[in-house]
Amino acid sequence: MQAAKQLAIIGRGKMGRLVEQLAPQHGFQVALLLSARDNADGSSITERNFAGIDVAIEFTTPEAAPRNLKQLARARVPAVTGTTGWLGSLPEVTQAVSETGSGLVWSPNFSVGVAVFRRLTGLAAELLRNADQYGAWAWEIHHDSKKDAPSGTLLRLVQDMKERGYSRQIDIASNRAGRHPGTHEIGFDSATDTITLRHVARNREGFAHGALQAARWIQGRSGVHTFEEVLFGDAGS
Repeated sequence: MQAAKQLAIIGRGKMGRLVEQLAPQHGFQVALLLSARDNADGSSITERNFAGIDVAIEFTTPEAAPRNLKQLARARVPAVTGTTGWLGSLPEVTQAVSETGSGLVWSPNFSVGVAVFRRLTGLAAELLRNADQYGAWAWEIHHDSKKDAPSGTLLRLVQDMKERGYSRQIDIASNRAGRHPGTHEIGFDSATDTITLRHVARNREGFAHGALQAARWIQGRSGVHTFEEVLFGDAGS
């Protein structure tokens, strides 16, 4: 029987606790747990503290994530992050990963269904890019404790549409209410018909399973990767 891989979890919020719960299903033993209190300014992410750790999963805040990820790179610990709202710092995190030869998988959403949804959204945008009669919208709703709005996933979907050639205005809207785990919707409307694409998350388990799948994949690899590479073998752009 193959020995369990040693996993560190950075962040003890809802996602961190769910990753901890599901980790054994993916062949991991949780060897280290760091809360925000344990890890002020990334101070607990050191080579000494992470000796023997095979991979780390990070779900924290937009303010903490860049520092955490750079510290993990310096400790040469491959990492997965599902934190959103920090991608303005992606170039400096990428540089740290490159300089140390470490590995990172990042994604605003680790749902397999959302990865497929992104593909469908990009294809629809490409097919309608020259159909001027269609206007487009992008909308999402999440629980009221989610800090970033619009969500990182919605912004990524809109970016996908633009990269596939849809250059007209895309109306973007967000809602925060209750305990909703997340719905994303992309729509195209004309005088004659409406096309609606929607992904509805039933719970957070899909995100945790996806992050753990990525944690298995990144071991032995270097560089910065997306969840689409884990699933499809490419960047999905």
